[in-house]
Formats: sequence, structure tokens, C-alpha cells
Amino acid sequence: MTVYRRPRVAILPTGTELVAPGSELKPGDIVEYNSLVLGAMAEEAGAVVTRLPIEFDVRDAIKATVERALSAHDIVVVNAGSSAGSEDFTASIVAELGQLCVHGIAIRPGHPVILGIANGKAIAGIPGFPVSAAMTFDLIVRPLLYRWQGQLPPERPTIEATLTRKVLSPMGEDEFLRVSLGRVGNRVVATPLSTGSGVIMSLVKADGIVTIPRFSEGHHAGESVRVELLRSPHTIDNTIVAIGSHDMTLDLLADQLQRKHPALRLASAHVGSVSGLLALQRNEAHLAGSHLLDEGTGDYNVGAIRNMLTEHGIHVVLLGFVNRTQGLMVTRGNPKGLHALEDLLREDVIFVNRQRGAGTRVLLDYELKRRSLDPRKIQGYERQEFTHLAVAAAVKSGAADTGLGILAAARALGLDFVPMFDERYDLVIPVEYYTSALLAPLLALIRERDSGFAASVAALGGYGTAQMGEVLAEI
Repeated sequence: MTVYRRPRVAILPTGTELVAPGSELKPGDIVEYNSLVLGAMAEEAGAVVTRLPIEFDVRDAIKATVERALSAHDIVVVNAGSSAGSEDFTASIVAELGQLCVHGIAIRPGHPVILGIANGKAIAGIPGFPVSAAMTFDLIVRPLLYRWQGQLPPERPTIEATLTRKVLSPMGEDEFLRVSLGRVGNRVVATPLSTGSGVIMSLVKADGIVTIPRFSEGHHAGESVRVELLRSPHTIDNTIVAIGSHDMTLDLLADQLQRKHPALRLASAHVGSVSGLLALQRNEAHLAGSHLLDEGTGDYNVGAIRNMLTEHGIHVVLLGFVNRTQGLMVTRGNPKGLHALEDLLREDVIFVNRQRGAGTRVLLDYELKRRSLDPRKIQGYERQEFTHLAVAAAVKSGAADTGLGILAAARALGLDFVPMFDERYDLVIPVEYYTSALLAPLLALIRERDSGFAASVAALGGYGTAQMGEVLAEI
């Protein structure tokens, strides 16, 4: 009988900007957590893991640490330092110590992977962006660890699902697209998550992976795709799918729902109010968040619902959720002195906008038109972000001076806020799902005043909850 020793893995995080979890943070610091994620993945695959201390971007120090680690481990994983930057040393270190076998793989995320051999041991250079790090480790290192132990990597179950929106992919790379899943009617729908290699929440929220092969341009909305599951298939049937406008209260609702009903999940995708109603029209979601202002009546959502849903034979319940304040998010102290929409036309002001179809964009365009202000004179009007937090991040980073959004997003990133407009943010729910057993616990949580949800929403700032859970209309 053959007995295999558990492989010994050393994980070396590198980067002058990295600090250990729990450290006092300074501007420019990044908390090092990739080694925790990669280490857990290696341990799950049966390896014995050593997490080495952070090594700053000093070439000789990194080389010396790799050499020492090779003497006591079967594989050394160097995290970061695998691209073409001036301070990325991994490729040259591997070449000096042994043989550089691979530098770059045609995959996305995770293109700048390094694979090499030194002293009969393996070295892997894994990208530093968290999604790239986790995905490349899963694709390359994890199967190696299983084979080291005489095993085949466990196969994950797969399922057929319908894509909720069009996905474009680079021609020359295999892309591994993260998706959230849910059963809506008699179909499983797959909603693509953010594709950035630094968007760690796309891994947290992912239910599965869709592989888009190289030389393919992507997939169309409504197309059937095969999804490799990251969760139990049972989870899919207990997932409430929300597609529509972004609001931070949906994340709060998802958290409280799972705390009270651990078997249930609320998975939300932020695509804007119009796209949310279109998702309901195509039967791709159980509900949609919407705050579409009707310029003619001054009411919210009713006109859009009649045009986009009622005329297609879809009957819905319009459920009150929150009233909220929209305003200009600005850096601390409001250095540009921004107080009105007219200020956006100044030559020294750079704006960041929401995407077309977002209720915030509709509101902005309505108010600009009401004031006879030309949006073409606003610097940055064409720059689009998909969430309030993304707009706030652009302001926080200095990429823009201001953007229209909600108070809670400004507070979350330590920005000042200039209140401007009050609006209604509702939930649009097709009648068949409104009366379903799946949504009953969610609706009860929204309506229970003693559940603490309404109080948690109010604590975010800029929200009113007087109409929360009230049926505003049946359309």
C-alpha cells in the first residue's frame, strides 16, 4: 500500500504597503489577508501550511526567505510580485534559484501567474489582487496539492442556468466569471457579479463560476450557461433574487434575514432601477428595488411599472421600503464649496455619475432639465459607476470632486454630504412571488417593527421608514 505524506506549503506575502491584521492603519496601508485565505484553501486540500511573515519589497530579502522556505517545504507560494512592475521580483528570483517554467497564463482574473522549480521543489507566484489570488490558487495550486497526495481534485457539481445580462469577455483569455444563483419560477438564473480582480465581495457572494473560453466574445442575456457550483444546490432554491437599484439597506436586510432564517439568502445585484424592472419583465428576479421619478406626475415607480410590466401582463405589488435623501458627496470640509447643481458646471469641478437607467441618474437629469442646466457642460458627466459606494469611493480617492448619492454611502467612506432631494425607494414584487412561501419571512422581517431592522436602517442616516412594509399600490 502506498502512503502519501501531506504536502508542506509555505505562503509568503510580499509588499511594502502590507500590514498585519489588527495593526494601526496609515494612509496607503493594506491589511494582509490573502495568506489567511490561501492558507485555508491549502489546509482544506490536505496540506500542512506555514504562513510566513510579511516581506517588504526588498529583492535580496525576498530571495533569502524563498531559499529558506524551500529547504523545509514542498511548495513555496509567493503572493504578489508576479506582474511586470518595477518592484516585482518573483520571476527573476525563480530564474536565479532554479527554472522559470511559466510567466503569465491566458486567464482572467489571474493573468500574471509564475510557476517554477528550484532544488526539486515547486514555486508559485500568485497575483496580489484578492480575487486573482484566490482564483489562481484554486485553479493551479489546489489540484497540485491533491495530486501530491495521490488523489484527484474533488469535482464540483454543475448546473445549467440562464444569464440575466450580457457578458463581454476578452478574446485571448479564458475568463472565470463569478455569478450569484437563484431559482425564479422554473429556471435557475445566474447574475454576473463585479469582475474586478480586487472586488473581494464578488468571491464572498459567488454561488458559482461560469467559464468563458478564449476566442469567445462572451454570452448574451438569456443564454443558457453551465455553472460550476461553489455552494450546495439546495442553497439555490432558498435564495431570494433581487435585481435593481442599489441601496445599502438591502445588504442590511440580507444580513438580518440570514441571522433570523439561516437557511434563507437574499442575493442582490445592482444594475439600476430600469434594468431591475426589465429583469422582472423577463422573470429573472423575485423583486426589484426602484426609485424611478415620473417627470409628468412627480410620483415614483408607478408610471414605469405600467409601461414596463403591466403592458406585458405582469401584475405587481409596490411595497414601500425607505424614503431617503440624495445629495452631493464631497471630501471633508467641502473644499470646492459645492452647494447646488449649478456648481457642477464650474470648470474646476469634476463630477462622477451613475449609470444610465439608474434612478439616481434619472433624478439628476430631471433636476438639471428643470433648472435648464446643460449636462454636457459637467466635467465627468459621462463617467459612470454602478453603486452609491462606488461613487463615494471615486470622491474619496480624489478621482472626482463630487457625485450624487445617499448619506449612508458618504458616511461609510468618511465624506461630507450636501443634502438636496428627498425620494422614495420601493420594492417591486410580482404578485406570484409576493404571496409565495419563499418571500414570506422576508416580508415579515420588513414589517416587524420590533425586529430591529427599521431601527438599524434609521441608524445609517438619511433614511425614513414610515412607509416600510406598506402596500402602496397593486398594479
